[in-house]
Amino acid sequence: MEPFGARLARAMDERGPLCVGVDPHSSLLKAWGLPDDADGVASFCQTVIDALADRVAVFKPQSAFFERFGARGAQILESTIRQLREAGALVLLDAKRGDIGSTVAAYADAYLNPSRPMYVDAITASPFLGLGSLAPMFDMAAEHGGGVFVLALTSNPEGPAVQHARGIDGRTVAQTIIDEISQLNKGVEPLGSLGLVVGATIGETGHDLSQVNGPFLVPGLGAQGGTADDLRRIFAGNLGAVLPSSSREVLGAGPDVQSLRDAASRTLDACRDALGRPGRS
Repeated sequence: MEPFGARLARAMDERGPLCVGVDPHSSLLKAWGLPDDADGVASFCQTVIDALADRVAVFKPQSAFFERFGARGAQILESTIRQLREAGALVLLDAKRGDIGSTVAAYADAYLNPSRPMYVDAITASPFLGLGSLAPMFDMAAEHGGGVFVLALTSNPEGPAVQHARGIDGRTVAQTIIDEISQLNKGVEPLGSLGLVVGATIGETGHDLSQVNGPFLVPGLGAQGGTADDLRRIFAGNLGAVLPSSSREVLGAGPDVQSLRDAASRTLDACRDALGRPGRS
């Protein structure tokens, strides 16, 4: 299959730079008038699919909101992934998996092997057992044209205690991750398939993102406080690789289908303006 980085670059060009989170948490189900159970999640996902699947470049289901309903939740997630991909969207599973040895290899097989029922285009992963521990994911992604987004600079207040800690060479943990991903993406065109998760609200951190040559998954634009100026400051010189992620800004407009479409269009317009990426004529 064509590498994920190339497919992502084309999807953002054709549909715009926006990733919509599929997060059926309790309060959102309630706001939509749906029960907080598997049936409610199934109805929620079908509405998102009907409204947006053929309009948005990337969808990011959060695995935990499906896992809480056991086997039925997994079944709904499988169906949601399949329908989104059939509509031409890329699916990025937000699972933040990370382990060592045969276990991380099993995660890679579960999500990045096209023969598996939970196969997606890309996954999120945690590198804090050492970036080398994720090698089986990187290998599986390379074999099947998949992508991996590695946590680097997250916007949660607890993150800097680990991510900004310095190693014996003076680099922060985050900078070490950034530099190693940069090496793995070196020379790839138009965009490497290994990305980083960098929050829109991290502020001035002094980290160098200029050599990554891969996509940035950027949560936090809009409702969480991230602004266009934040994007331009954090990702200067790399705006074409930025994939803003939004959940509340879009899903809060549901369950009406047209309202969801209108919210997605407004959010996409804001992302395009922030990144200096005009829409297709």
